[in-house]
Amino acid sequence: MGAFLGLLAYIGSRSYRERLKTNLTQAANIYGFAAAPWEAAKGAGMMLADSLWIWTNPKEVLSLTKTPNWDVVTQAINEGKGLIVITPHIGAFEIIPRVLAEYFPATILYRPAKQSWLNEIIEQGRMHPKMNFAPANLQGVRELARALHRRETVGLLPDQVPGVGDGLWVKFFGRYAYTAVLPAKIASRNNIPTVYFSAARLDKGQGWVVEVGRMQEEFSNDPIIAATQLNKELEKVIVKYPNQYLWGYNRYKHPRGADLPPKDDPEVNS
Repeated sequence: MGAFLGLLAYIGSRSYRERLKTNLTQAANIYGFAAAPWEAAKGAGMMLADSLWIWTNPKEVLSLTKTPNWDVVTQAINEGKGLIVITPHIGAFEIIPRVLAEYFPATILYRPAKQSWLNEIIEQGRMHPKMNFAPANLQGVRELARALHRRETVGLLPDQVPGVGDGLWVKFFGRYAYTAVLPAKIASRNNIPTVYFSAARLDKGQGWVVEVGRMQEEFSNDPIIAATQLNKELEKVIVKYPNQYLWGYNRYKHPRGADLPPKDDPEVNS
């Protein structure tokens, strides 16, 4: 069902189709994998279907989810400084808060949907006694700071375009993208361990595999270098499952009021 919806969106919207193909082909040329736009379109639809199913069947979802290298998280938590979790929009990323809640409380920063009815559905589906979803604004950042002060876990989706003043222009798959500086800033402040997650979909409805990796080097104090480090880590996760990433998202748009990207950028979508 999700694949069918994804193909409908791909066929029905020329702007979405062109953006997906451009972003996917750009990454494929850099990393040397075969671009499959139709498969990526189906993957985007399955991401939506997965999210709806995860919100309504949380117990069954967990029974179908494997966490083969959870020891990475355990070791980081045992350092007693709190934990920063970053994940791109790949596979069934909505599973990750549910998995985290099985072990400890966490505060997740998210951007509310523009449509109030849709935002209500999302918030209802994500509701969990151990999960605090904080809006991506000053209030939400303060909630993250309080959680880290308690040495808890916080989660971010850093492949979204941040608001004006919250990002910098650095390369993402070879092209300048306005990139969040918050993950590096909060990690560097108290040397908090940072791990990145992916939730890859298995074939034929067999479930998902949640994989974890830890950033091997600390974020630089230079915000441009730090944002570049972040994007490189995200790229490593994404290219493992290129047909499950949300390539149709307008990652390279120019936020209204933000400075223009460097001049060698080939194209900027408004």
